[in-house]
Amino acid sequence: MTEQKARNGTSVFCIANQKGGVGKTTTAINLAAALAAQGKRVLLVDLDPQGNATMGSGIDKNAEQKNLYAVLIGEASVEEVRVRSDAGGYDVLPANRELSGAEIDLIQMDAREQQLRQALAGVGGQYDFVLIDCPPTLSLLTLNGLACADGIIIPMQCEYFALEGLSDLVNTVKRVHRNINPDLKLIGLLRVMFDPRVTLQQQVSAQIERHFGDKVFKAVVPRNVRLAEAPSHGVPGTVYDKNSRGAKAYVEFGKELIKRVGREAAAARA
Repeated sequence: MTEQKARNGTSVFCIANQKGGVGKTTTAINLAAALAAQGKRVLLVDLDPQGNATMGSGIDKNAEQKNLYAVLIGEASVEEVRVRSDAGGYDVLPANRELSGAEIDLIQMDAREQQLRQALAGVGGQYDFVLIDCPPTLSLLTLNGLACADGIIIPMQCEYFALEGLSDLVNTVKRVHRNINPDLKLIGLLRVMFDPRVTLQQQVSAQIERHFGDKVFKAVVPRNVRLAEAPSHGVPGTVYDKNSRGAKAYVEFGKELIKRVGREAAAARA
């Protein structure tokens, strides 16, 4: 797996958090758009049956004849299913409620947690980044995402309960690394919906930095109404209002991620 990634130059990252409502899909959409704006070739995989990443990218999740479900059960290839997000400048593997049925179908398949990995193997060299928006549960769908990823990016709010969920997620990453995907690692933590006026958020942010060190991205995404409005218009927040504080934060996050990937690639070659 590592040799293959070195050859095709593609970075595959899961955007995941087992706690819902933490800006996971918002991060996936806006990171995809931010990377695309930097000239990177990006594929956004919507692994959540709610299909929010699909809709937020300007794609009608119910209008597509085939979606990620068909890819996972082997009825279609990535090339046949992917759709261009004109608003974001990246490709999308769309999802809708039909994807919920994949859980049942996958259980009956051999190497059921490896189906997404096998499907993406044929297109890896076509992209610089593959971003996987995972559902907020440790399901078979999420395992498919973690099984094919180089690493995981965790968006999180700086609140007390978020720390407990973070501990559970880190343990999940360790288990998947040990049993399914030895390439999987924690890429970093992204603080989102941050309000510096709230003392508790400042304290939790400092605690995260002490514990995780350089795994915490310097970019911090503030709580921003323009980011919340963007999905209803079918465009990423970085496109909807590029001058908003939230959009600028995701642009900086994209640049920081590109630099981090570049440093790790250089270290691996050394």
